[in-house]
Amino acid sequence: MSDNTVFKLLGRRLRLAVIGGGPGSFIGAMHRQAARLDDRYELVAAALSSDPERSRAAGQGIGVAQDRCYPSGQALIDAEAQRPDGAEVVAIMTPNDSHYSFAMQALERGLDVICDKPMTNTLQEAEALHARVQATGLVFCLTHNYTGYPMVRQAKAMVMDGQLGEIRLVQVEYVQGGRAKAGPGRRAWKEDPARGGPSLVMGDIGTHAHNLLRFITGLEVAQVAAEVGSIVPDRVTHDYAGAMLRMSNGARGSFWVTQAAAGVENGLRIRVSGSLGSIEWHQEHPQVLQFKPLDAPAQVRTPNGPGTLPLAARASRIVAGHPEGFHEAFANLYTDAADAIAARRACQTADPLSLYFPNATDGLQGIRFVAAAVASSQQQGAWTAL
Repeated sequence: MSDNTVFKLLGRRLRLAVIGGGPGSFIGAMHRQAARLDDRYELVAAALSSDPERSRAAGQGIGVAQDRCYPSGQALIDAEAQRPDGAEVVAIMTPNDSHYSFAMQALERGLDVICDKPMTNTLQEAEALHARVQATGLVFCLTHNYTGYPMVRQAKAMVMDGQLGEIRLVQVEYVQGGRAKAGPGRRAWKEDPARGGPSLVMGDIGTHAHNLLRFITGLEVAQVAAEVGSIVPDRVTHDYAGAMLRMSNGARGSFWVTQAAAGVENGLRIRVSGSLGSIEWHQEHPQVLQFKPLDAPAQVRTPNGPGTLPLAARASRIVAGHPEGFHEAFANLYTDAADAIAARRACQTADPLSLYFPNATDGLQGIRFVAAAVASSQQQGAWTAL
């Protein structure tokens, strides 16, 4: 990981506020830990729950000053925007239906934004939020954290370096088993399309798989032929999606995601094949990137090992042979966003290697993909353009 650009440019940490992610939230703790790992941020304000009393108590429980533990996200943004020492960055990890409103409020007050995925629930909201980010020039980081793994960045760098040649095939899958049993999941709001979005599986993990294939290949999905639905009996919300893809350069692809594969943990996997070779990466074994060049023996890339390219080296924290994982990948996005925010606030040019975190354009493309896949499924798998 690079030197602390935030301290170099600003002489201090960025002031961070968090909205959502209160007691019992896995992703809330992950955001806060990621923000602290590289010492780029100081947590100064919080609104951790939609219940005002719980929000205040939870904020104090993680060390936030009593007068900066707010009863709601809107109250936090309003108050912090008025303080001379107010938050400069807002991290949003609330249920999906409020991402848009909180992000828009923060941007209108001049605050940079870090937002959990998916960016919004609807395409109309995604287009409006994307337009606002472009108009303000503020930094918007969307936490598709798998793009922070060193070997995912190595894969992207190898594609950019031409080591795979022309990309011809992409295969991506994200397979989980957490919803293999009938009945509601741990988060009831996810079962409600008004709060969780039009497709549970697509918003929850499908956007991750879609973002991963775009990040590594640099290509867009041009058309999709999809089936989206449920495989667990009597379930209304979507737990499965499969699709064929036509990429923007003419390459072909396959995509499938499910949360109903009994016994599977977190099987995110991708294979990219070009005219000169293929690469393969599996999230449950993130230290290894397999490279299979044409007419040569298969090779293995590891973090900070031989053949590491600069984009991957930036994301690698320790010496070769030592494991890095989910926390570190998440932190890489927070650190890249911090470096970009500090450069913007100091009127400096950002390090190009710090700008590969998912942004509002990635969020918009993710929602376009969800909308196109659902529309295709409703038309019996007809090819549908994004």
